[in-house]
Amino acid sequence: MIIECPSCQSKYQYDEERFERKPSKKIRCAKCQKVFEIQNPAFATPAPAPAIEKLERTFTSKGDSTRTTKLPQETTDHSPLPKPDTDKQPMGLQLPPGKRLSLAVLDGSDAGTVYRIDKPRMTIGRANADIVLNDSESSRQHAAIEVRDTLYLLTDLGSTNGTLVDGQRITAPVELTDKSEFQIGTSTIMFIVTDEA
Repeated sequence: MIIECPSCQSKYQYDEERFERKPSKKIRCAKCQKVFEIQNPAFATPAPAPAIEKLERTFTSKGDSTRTTKLPQETTDHSPLPKPDTDKQPMGLQLPPGKRLSLAVLDGSDAGTVYRIDKPRMTIGRANADIVLNDSESSRQHAAIEVRDTLYLLTDLGSTNGTLVDGQRITAPVELTDKSEFQIGTSTIMFIVTDEA
C-alpha cells in the first residue's frame, strides 16, 4: 500500500504485513520527521452512503407557523488514508538500474568496512544476516534494508537495542537517502548511492 505523510506529502510504500494484525501503526516520516498514524486497510470500515446535502426537519407549532431547522452534518471522516495514485502500481523489491548501493561503517568495531548491497532485501546483524557486524550490542538479525527501485527503506527487525535514525529509535520503516546515517548497536552506518561505473 502507498502511504503519504500528512505534513510534507512524501509518499512511501508500506507492506501491509507489517501491521502484524493491528488496526493501525505509528511511523515517522524520513523527510520531515513527523510521526503519524496509518490505518490497516484490513480493519477499514465500509464507506458510508453519500451524505445528504442538507438535512432539514420541519416543526409545526400551535399557531400554524412552520419553522425549518437544519440538522448538523456528520463530520466524521471515514477515509483513514489518502487514496493512492491509481495509475501507479506498488513497486516490488528490485535494485535500481545504473546505481550502486553500499553501506559504510563509520564508527564501531567494523569502522572502515564497506558492504555492497547486491540484492533488494538484505539483513544486518550479529549472526545469520546478509551483512554480519562484529558488534555485541546488535541483535542476530537486527535490521533490514529493502530496495524498491529508487525507494530505500530501513526496518528494525524487533531488535533488543533498537535501530536509531537521527538519535531516535525507529518503530516503522524509514526511507533512506544518499548519505543517510543510522545506528545499530555501537555501529554507525552510512547508506551510500552512487552511479554504476
